[in-house]
Amino acid sequence: MPEQIDLNLLRVFDALLQDASVTSAAERLHLSIPATSRALGRLRRAMNDPILVRAGRGMAPTPFALRTAPRVRSLLEQAAALISADEFDIAKLKRTFTIRINDGIAVTLVTAAVEATAAAAPGVTLRFVTEGNESIEALRDGSVDLDIGAGDDAAPDIRTAALYRERIVGIVRGDSPLGRDSQPTLAELCEYPHVSSSRRGRARGPLDDALEAEGLQRQVAAVVPTSAVAALLVASSGYVGLVPRRLAEQYGKALGLRWFPIPAELPEVQVRLLWHARLDADPAQRWLRDTIRTALDA
Repeated sequence: MPEQIDLNLLRVFDALLQDASVTSAAERLHLSIPATSRALGRLRRAMNDPILVRAGRGMAPTPFALRTAPRVRSLLEQAAALISADEFDIAKLKRTFTIRINDGIAVTLVTAAVEATAAAAPGVTLRFVTEGNESIEALRDGSVDLDIGAGDDAAPDIRTAALYRERIVGIVRGDSPLGRDSQPTLAELCEYPHVSSSRRGRARGPLDDALEAEGLQRQVAAVVPTSAVAALLVASSGYVGLVPRRLAEQYGKALGLRWFPIPAELPEVQVRLLWHARLDADPAQRWLRDTIRTALDA
């Protein structure tokens, strides 16, 4: 008779796929290692697949396990929402939320979000991961719970909510003569070397288009992957940097920076929160979305 798979076995499967380790999965689930190993044996028999195979000193999931993992994660989330809908107590919640976030947004949002979450739900862990592949498949398969950033309109099964609009501003070290007494002109900006922040390594951006329209050109002396690195580099050099205004307002004084508006029509950035439709009614996820929005307004 085929081995039966219950919800507990699916939880073991999910943990094994996340950690690729029986020991780590046991710790995550608060089970003994022998119990987790026995559960893996039951999964192998029920699914007729090894699930995890030896790969060097570690373990790696099989192609079947990788294909199955998103459906298992979705089932577990739906079950959790169904069970907790009438019994939801945020103070007792124990859950890890994975949030994909842009660096320029993370430096001004993470602290407020973590503090607000910890105050109401000490058992919740917020796991922030950097942008890399912005594919919405990560929201669909459950490897990412929320996406915070700027992007195009999402697919019909992806929900979105506007958080705020962001402008890019210029920053210089506090003792720089640039913009000391008044807002610098585009020509004055071009008299100083610039540091560009781009995780794709691009030196050119919207400012270059505005300068080109005026017959001007800037010198980009360095390209760094994040806005935070750009701010640190500007703080210890004579460079001009471009960063989100919230970052400049929140950390400029502490880093010894001055910031100023750019005298050009640079596009505003709409920062949005995205999640998959299946999590609309999940009380824990709904609470987290509300908490993030409230933290931004605080």
